[in-house]
Amino acid sequence: MADVTYREALRRALDEELDRDRDVFLMGEEIGRFEGSYKVTAGLWQKYGAERVRETPISEEGFVGAGIGAAMMGLRPVVEIMTINFILVAMDQVVNHAAKIRYMFGGTVGVPLVIRTPGGAGAQLTAQHSQSLEGWFAGCPGLKVVAPSNPADAYGMLKTAIRDDDPVIFCENLVLYNVTGTVPDNGDHTVPFGVAEVAKEGDDLTIVAHSYTVQRALRVADRLGQDGISVEVIDLRSLRPLDVDTVVESVRKTNRMLVAEEGWSTFGVGAELAARIQRACFDDLDAPVERVGAAEVPMPYSKPLELAALPLESKIEAAARSLLRECGL
Repeated sequence: MADVTYREALRRALDEELDRDRDVFLMGEEIGRFEGSYKVTAGLWQKYGAERVRETPISEEGFVGAGIGAAMMGLRPVVEIMTINFILVAMDQVVNHAAKIRYMFGGTVGVPLVIRTPGGAGAQLTAQHSQSLEGWFAGCPGLKVVAPSNPADAYGMLKTAIRDDDPVIFCENLVLYNVTGTVPDNGDHTVPFGVAEVAKEGDDLTIVAHSYTVQRALRVADRLGQDGISVEVIDLRSLRPLDVDTVVESVRKTNRMLVAEEGWSTFGVGAELAARIQRACFDDLDAPVERVGAAEVPMPYSKPLELAALPLESKIEAAARSLLRECGL
């Protein structure tokens, strides 16, 4: 076990999977000599060469399509999109091809493709570079969508993604890259999809989150704990497949639930969970499911406005306290 950054955990997983399986290769803009915009591929071009760490033109539709073709022929490409915002250029390839080829070929052809891409806001990258679009892809049958919140899960889930026989959208968050945590020193360590984790146990309120919002939720839980409020935090880890059972078990214990996400709440991950939990736990809930997300606007450049638009800890805490007051706590 060793403490490493989220960035290094991803790099280590890529390195070990490139070494383990010669069918694995990387594709993306500036991932070779430059080592990627966020240095996740540092040292890999030098170690494995240009054939297995492939520089691509600035053409997301083109190189995602090439990755799909390579996957159909039995290779295991890991495609890096510089930011999730740029994946929109390749939506046809992702949604109409990667997600549907196994179905349209009657199960005879798979697409073992991983698309790694960071998203999120908070660095004044403005409206076209600050989006959290993972919920869009989670709504598409045929794709698997994961969003780990810590280095250990980033390491184990990336390995699972590379070994999976279906396309995986692997969502990272820019703020997480420098977060440190303990990562198993075990090349065979993997984390399964569709299994949420109880990141913190509690009895009074369930907060459900994914990606960087889990870190915010944990800090809120600590602050509320100082006032004697016991908060359980559920880290979804995987959006498709989605582990509803773990959330249901928690809500039946706490009788209250708040969903926090960095994306927009309308038609978002929280909306899906609220619908499912209010059906599964109708008799257990002491109040309607509460949701916190980004403001329903394009992300502003101005720092004060950007902060106003983000689902910061202060907003999650305020929503949690309001929900608890409704329940007389």
